[in-house]
Amino acid sequence: MQYIKLSRYLSLVLRHHPEAAGITLDEHGWAKVDELLAGVSKKKPITFEILKQIVAEDDKQRYSFNEDQTLIRANQGHSVPVDVELLKAAPSKRLYHGTGEKYTASIDLQGLLPKGRLYVHLSSDVPTAWKVGKRHGSPVIYLVDSERMANDGHPFYLSVNGVWLVSAVPAKYLQKLTPKEVEALLKEQQPKL
Repeated sequence: MQYIKLSRYLSLVLRHHPEAAGITLDEHGWAKVDELLAGVSKKKPITFEILKQIVAEDDKQRYSFNEDQTLIRANQGHSVPVDVELLKAAPSKRLYHGTGEKYTASIDLQGLLPKGRLYVHLSSDVPTAWKVGKRHGSPVIYLVDSERMANDGHPFYLSVNGVWLVSAVPAKYLQKLTPKEVEALLKEQQPKL
């Protein structure tokens, strides 16, 4: 995508700091497109066509328009308190979380916490979790016993772009995968071309 820096800035505005573009988000995280364009254009060149291209081409499908494209929001990952109208969903037996090795001591002790976000983000496959982990240094993958968590009463949500969300994952539901296990799962779960 040719607008990577602009997309990152939009992510900052729509997930964490709407005031950076002089806009407000409603209770569901929606921003008015015309206000977003006016606010962002004070710092970075943007048009409605560029915004549409960013939404369409974002590899993580971070953003959504409403039906008439007058509103836009980030699909998940907010640190500001919004309700993006997530629907509860029954997770698969296992989900995965990719992180950096530097965080494993804390995770092994406390489990997965949302830190500055509203939810912990989980992946349905190891290749996606691996990509996430690489962003944080030497990647480590945790297997989440999501079936047992759900049976124990922990609600799971599935965002419109396929990211699983949960308020936290206690350590008892986590298993740190060995490098050999990760390698085998990466091979098994790679998309077939």
